[in-house]
Amino acid sequence: MPRSENRSIAKVVGASLIGTTIEWYDFFLYGSAAALVFNKLFFPGSDPLTGTLLSFATYAIGFLARPLGGLVFGHFGDRVGRKKLLVFSLLLMGGSTCAMGLLPTYATVGVAAPLLLTALRLVQGFALGGEWGGAVLIVSEHGDDRRRGFWASWPQCGAPGGNLLATAVLAILAAVQSDAAFTSWGWRIPFLLSGVLVIIGLWIRLTVTESPVFLAAQEKARQRGEQHRAPALEVFRDSWRRVLITIGARMAENVSYYVLTAFILVYVTGPLGMSKSTGLNAVLIGSAIHFVTIPLWGALSDRIGRRPVYLFGAVAMAGWAFAFFALMDTRSAGMIVLAATVGLVLHGAMYGPQAAFFAEQFPTRVRYTGLSIGGQLSSIAAGALAPIVAVALFKEFGGTLAVSLYVVTMCVITVIAVTSAKETARTSLHDEEPAVTAEPVTR
Repeated sequence: MPRSENRSIAKVVGASLIGTTIEWYDFFLYGSAAALVFNKLFFPGSDPLTGTLLSFATYAIGFLARPLGGLVFGHFGDRVGRKKLLVFSLLLMGGSTCAMGLLPTYATVGVAAPLLLTALRLVQGFALGGEWGGAVLIVSEHGDDRRRGFWASWPQCGAPGGNLLATAVLAILAAVQSDAAFTSWGWRIPFLLSGVLVIIGLWIRLTVTESPVFLAAQEKARQRGEQHRAPALEVFRDSWRRVLITIGARMAENVSYYVLTAFILVYVTGPLGMSKSTGLNAVLIGSAIHFVTIPLWGALSDRIGRRPVYLFGAVAMAGWAFAFFALMDTRSAGMIVLAATVGLVLHGAMYGPQAAFFAEQFPTRVRYTGLSIGGQLSSIAAGALAPIVAVALFKEFGGTLAVSLYVVTMCVITVIAVTSAKETARTSLHDEEPAVTAEPVTR
């Protein structure tokens, strides 16, 4: 790739990564707050685990809005372009997060507090549902076919980057504030900080050019006088098998991630009786290493294929589901860090090649819609329910074996989905339809 093209793709990657990091920061901040303070401030009067379940229920509502966001953003993203929708999603997410930092609690306004919290969580989910597909597409469609896995994996780093940022802010506040001060007003600071981050992200994202693949497809359709029906109708009519593959492929990735980063906070501060700083520090260190390794997995998928890397991650995660809790139960801070870190590195084997793998499943004219629908429908069955199911299983069976088996079940679903898909590495995104067979993946 010429140096000028390298600079161009690096600029697109940087803008996409910063934007996704900010949006995931907003989204994960809620998850951490749900585990640490929202159960006390918005759902008082319940026993600790029940309050946590109610808090995670509003956390899950954000996932319910994600498919709708994916559908709406996908429709307009396939019609008017990727860039405009990415700018709008960033503004929508940042505004709702800042508003959360200003919310009155249950003690002040009663039942209106959790209702307002739920409404803002819905806006968050709607925005993120449209953000992810556009962010990974604008990079995938700028990059070259041979290194798409590497370039497209960088927006994926926004998830651990956002989680890293959210956890770091919470960890700093937990270290410098008393529990009473943090619960009273300190928790609001990270939410209000989102407003500053959005301004920075918006300035950078506005400098990105529109996807050349989208522009070329749009011009070709104009010359032919083609008028495509609603992208969602075309996706469900012609690409429903690909949608099912993307849903199945995300099950293990989604569930394992939220067990590793959200349920860990519940388990450390509850059953293990340790400080919240222990859990936050484990997620913080694990997320930092996760951030670094995701592009390495993406690059590996360029060399040996998407499917081998993805399958390794799913199978390895099934085994780690048991080792994770065994290490946690030692009540050693070092072992808890190791449990989270190794789990997140294995998660990266699925998450790294995922963006390119999913983008390569759909034709350009419906790619934003197909990618978003498949990716976000899975968020309901997987990410939305993962913390709730994990807490409920632990509460019902009084141990972590059921939680581990839950993760293993999701890994089996992912293995079936990925083995059902064709290898897509080095497929051209300019093709009218995804290639039936891709270029052989060799060094």
